[in-house]
Amino acid sequence: MTSTSTRREARERALLLAYEREVRGVSVADLLAALPAPPDEYARRLVEGMEEHLDEIDALLEEFSERWSVERMPVVDRTLLRLAAFELGWEPDVPLAVVVDEAVELAKQYSTGDSPRFVNGLLSRIAKELRP
Repeated sequence: MTSTSTRREARERALLLAYEREVRGVSVADLLAALPAPPDEYARRLVEGMEEHLDEIDALLEEFSERWSVERMPVVDRTLLRLAAFELGWEPDVPLAVVVDEAVELAKQYSTGDSPRFVNGLLSRIAKELRP
């Protein structure tokens, strides 16, 4: 298992990769194949897992977001929420608080002033479903 700072860096890298995947409309496999150096193993696991479970994740986002379709969400928020939802649902060894806190911190760094509250609220609702 990697250290907290390394996991934090991996989540940030995963966010950047997943954002690029979304904006360019390419698969994770194609995106990773074109990189000059492979990402950290955890970053890779996050983006690959997110893509593999994208339909399930988007269904969760649709169900628990209030008055927001996934398509209407800002790209950074949508990408961040997808990665965190993957961690909540498919990485059970990662503590719930860590997933939510890290996502909120990344929202503060990369998105709008309203995004941290939005991300926190939506992930908290999803967590109640995935980790009762």
